[in-house]
Amino acid sequence: MKISIDRRTVIAAVAGLAATVAFGAGAVAQQKVLLRLSSPASATDQRALGLEKYFGPAVADFATFQPHWNASLFKQGTELEAIARGNLEMSIASAQELSTIIPAWSIFTAGYLLRDAEHQKKVFSSGVMDDLKKQTEDKLGVKLLSVMYLGKRHVNLRTDKEVKTPDDLAGVKLRMPGSEAWLFLGKALGANPLPLAFTEVYTALQTGAIDGQDNPLPTDKDAKFYEVTKQIVLTAHLVDQNYLTISKKVWDGLTPAQQATVQKAADEACEAARRAQLALEAELEAFFKEKGLKVYAPDIDAFRKKVQAEYLASKFAKDWPAGLVDKINAIK
Repeated sequence: MKISIDRRTVIAAVAGLAATVAFGAGAVAQQKVLLRLSSPASATDQRALGLEKYFGPAVADFATFQPHWNASLFKQGTELEAIARGNLEMSIASAQELSTIIPAWSIFTAGYLLRDAEHQKKVFSSGVMDDLKKQTEDKLGVKLLSVMYLGKRHVNLRTDKEVKTPDDLAGVKLRMPGSEAWLFLGKALGANPLPLAFTEVYTALQTGAIDGQDNPLPTDKDAKFYEVTKQIVLTAHLVDQNYLTISKKVWDGLTPAQQATVQKAADEACEAARRAQLALEAELEAFFKEKGLKVYAPDIDAFRKKVQAEYLASKFAKDWPAGLVDKINAIK
């Protein structure tokens, strides 16, 4: 039997096939996991640069990484709640934020506990934090992927008065993030801590609404705080750390291979940011001096003694897991 197929039939068949292929491609594209990250960090922060350069491209085969910097998606301090509600996939969280929900996290808000960036990384991967990580997953639905080195925090002031001991900070209006743990650290340093969002700090320094703020040197440079301050006191009171987080629900929805890729990408991005941050710290003292700021070390022993005494006598210490301080100190 002879079958005849006219030109119109062929065109219709081709068009139908093209539509099917296009629909299939669209369906595949729609299956990509959307990973929105919200953070108050700026787009030029080393954490942001590391994630955009290393994390986003590494997961691109199955996920769309969509970072939102400068708290443009969620207000600072509300990111963990947004993840818990299912409204956000990723964030950069601090121990201070976590401690508002799980008090035991306050151990990592204490001044002069972690020694440096390497100690920080070893503590995170050693297993001593496993119970805290599990509590975070169970109570918040948030998984901690990797630790991010923010730097050693130093006091940065718009005033001229030289600071050698905590007594010299008496009455100084020192901006701190808004959680109880952050405010306690400011008080332990000897200052009068005031809560203020990071995005408002520059203007507050410029107008005199605050006398100073504390951040790592790279953050001071990135946020241009040197334009409205006169000195940096190298207190090194906190080896500041953040945690790259992801929704546990989103994580559980990934295949084992995808999870492995996400974990590897997170570790590589955080390590790249850590190396860049350390390099910046090493060279920025000279930069700030060139800008006309006084940069000097105070009596670190006096600060350490006061800060540690304040923490050990505080309500925070009562929530710390038994023996965890000794375990952290034992990690070399």
